[in-house]
Amino acid sequence: MTVPPTRPAADELDNLHPALRRCWHPVARSAEVGSEPFRCVLLGEPWVLWRDSAGELKALVDCCPHRRAPLSLGCVVGDDIQCGYHGWRFDGDGTLVAIPALGEGATLPGAVKAGSPAGLVEAHGMIYLAPEDPVVPVPTMAEDGDESFLVGDLPVITTRGSAALLADNFLDMAHFPFVHAGTFGAEEERDVAPYEVVREGLTTTVAFTHAFANREDPGVEAGLRPLIQQRRLIYRFTAPFHLSLRIEYLDAGGVNTIGFFLCPQDAETVRVYSTLWRDDLDGDVERMAEAVAFEVAVVEEDLRIQSAYDLLSVPLALNVEAHTRVDKTTLEMRRVLIDLVAEAAR
Repeated sequence: MTVPPTRPAADELDNLHPALRRCWHPVARSAEVGSEPFRCVLLGEPWVLWRDSAGELKALVDCCPHRRAPLSLGCVVGDDIQCGYHGWRFDGDGTLVAIPALGEGATLPGAVKAGSPAGLVEAHGMIYLAPEDPVVPVPTMAEDGDESFLVGDLPVITTRGSAALLADNFLDMAHFPFVHAGTFGAEEERDVAPYEVVREGLTTTVAFTHAFANREDPGVEAGLRPLIQQRRLIYRFTAPFHLSLRIEYLDAGGVNTIGFFLCPQDAETVRVYSTLWRDDLDGDVERMAEAVAFEVAVVEEDLRIQSAYDLLSVPLALNVEAHTRVDKTTLEMRRVLIDLVAEAAR
């Protein structure tokens, strides 16, 4: 019997692939970072985030260059971060600005600098960090800022897994009746109708319309609309791990968008951030809470499979796995990742 490898081969994309350093990654929700140091881990490297006196976001590698203590154990002083071990202070660019033990007016070693990221931005309630010059665009959500949408954040989930495989799972349309039988999958058709994938740079979009049982629609119980209705699904993927699904209810009206943002922490761990945007709940926060709880249950069904994988990576050669016409979305995702690795290496 062949035993599957426990580590990915060189031609596979795992959570620590070097190309991922040249990408934007979600590392925190905006609301999580204030005037206190916030520690996060990305691609096996620790970072510390904080906001200065003007509320501007700052980030440095979470390692003091003096004795390598985590800067996140210190505190924010004015606009700077102060190490909790010896009080060395660094500004938001990583420049050393004070060494208390040397006294006032001391000459500071100019070569000492804390590591800083190539990019740091906030978008749709998330903080994104790029360790090195990014070759992908800053992720966006069309619904962000639209006041007609009610926003609901799922609890952040930390799981064993591969960010690439979790992205693959989000885009996969054939697993619903099997993985999600406890939530919505029991009512899903097993056949997946033909569809097309549109590629633009390192982003893909898929749109198709199908029939489904809309049990959430109050109009069904009131006799205004039939149970079986039409909905349009629009999947969008931007490398490396930024995904969304926009669900447009064509009979009942309204839109439900699921944002799915993945942070590869280390070789075997991923942080899953997910947000709902809905304009069909009439601003009802209780209904949004129910919708969030339902989506958490859906994600947990996925994680039962995803966290059990032995090999936590996606092949960068298309002949390693079997593919069918149903796998167009996930096959194109692999092509995007292959192109990403090539672009990052240039």
